[in-house]
Amino acid sequence: MTLALISAMPEELQAVLDLLPDEQRISLGGRSYWQGHLHGQTVVAVLSGIGKVAAATTTALLLQRFRVSRVVVTGVAGGIGPGVKVGDVVVANELLQHDLDASPIFPRYEVPGYGLLRFGADAELSGRVALACESTLREAPAALGAEVVQAFGLQGSRVHRGLLVTGDRFVSRTAESEALQRDLPDALAVDMESAAVAQVCADFGVPLAVVRTISDRADDAAHVDFPRFLTQVASRYSAAIVERLLGASA
Repeated sequence: MTLALISAMPEELQAVLDLLPDEQRISLGGRSYWQGHLHGQTVVAVLSGIGKVAAATTTALLLQRFRVSRVVVTGVAGGIGPGVKVGDVVVANELLQHDLDASPIFPRYEVPGYGLLRFGADAELSGRVALACESTLREAPAALGAEVVQAFGLQGSRVHRGLLVTGDRFVSRTAESEALQRDLPDALAVDMESAAVAQVCADFGVPLAVVRTISDRADDAAHVDFPRFLTQVASRYSAAIVERLLGASA
């Protein structure tokens, strides 16, 4: 069985590659896929690219070329749900494209040809990812250090399960965030790739789990030290979650 790990940011991909003792680079479609092993399991890691088209192309090539049996997406996202704060983690149960609107031919958000507004993540795989996230957050204060925890206000970070929405724009204004909350009141967070990956995985019948670390609140006060958060928090979360997920499966 081959696990595919799709990372949204280079720093997160590198954190995962650092776990693999024998990774080999394979070039395909202008992308670098890294194949190796962790805890005796075959792993293929790749950078998704930014936006829905890039992520969909990456995923389609990945599933066709490497005979992947399951996919895990890691990355960061903007929190929009009540109580979803910086440093929390969202594990998606459902995924939706918030900028898809083919009305009046189709209802708003419905993907033409599918009869669906939302794609579901795999319940069993997502459950195991959520357990790995909970262990990671419990150990985060000691692993990250008091200075990092204090700097980013990571006290009491928690795991959320629910709807993750995706669109081809970076949501960083309060008006946009509030509009998403009004239109999709159960949405927890927003990103730019995950729902596209979900659609491709549905096409291929491959189980999917998506985990996103909240880097900001997708508003006018969005966190300004994103590079530091990415290297000191999000990428370390991703590596720890993958390590725990595969260690538990070994």
